[in-house]
Amino acid sequence: MDKNPWTILSEQKIYDNPWISLTEYNVLNPSGGKGIYGKVHFKNQAVAVIALDEEEHTWLVGQYRFALDAYSWEIPEGGALFTEDPLEGAKRELLEETGLKASHWEKILVMHLSNSVSDEIAYVYLAKNISIHTSKPEETEDITVKRLPFEEAFNMVMKGEITDSLTVAAILKTKLLLTK
Repeated sequence: MDKNPWTILSEQKIYDNPWISLTEYNVLNPSGGKGIYGKVHFKNQAVAVIALDEEEHTWLVGQYRFALDAYSWEIPEGGALFTEDPLEGAKRELLEETGLKASHWEKILVMHLSNSVSDEIAYVYLAKNISIHTSKPEETEDITVKRLPFEEAFNMVMKGEITDSLTVAAILKTKLLLTK
């Protein structure tokens, strides 16, 4: 199962910026046919946080997503350098986007977000024992922060009002953890 059935004949970097690169491969597919394959390489790891207070409220951030050309409600999430501990990146993102800190952290998910075309990896944390501080959004972030009952966020996922993959997975996993 660990043997790679693909044969790479050649590769060419098509695009590169500080966040991603795109490489096109000429390949032989598992049945021996010639073809191409593209891979998006992410230069950072993704980190995300479900913050839950004592009343089982959580925080969502709303922002316009350029790639979707649409507004999106999500849990706090962002990127962390591969040299940074994902937990430290998650703590930083939570504070930047919401102004929240937490004293209890638990890793609840490790995900590959689109493994047919990308090597992006994501770490999702559940944060509890919340304290409120001042947010520090980045210059590229124009976000709205909303505190709401966790059940309302879960219902937003179930109604298709939240479509961000990290948020959907994190809320569904948290729902399972809360019902145990």
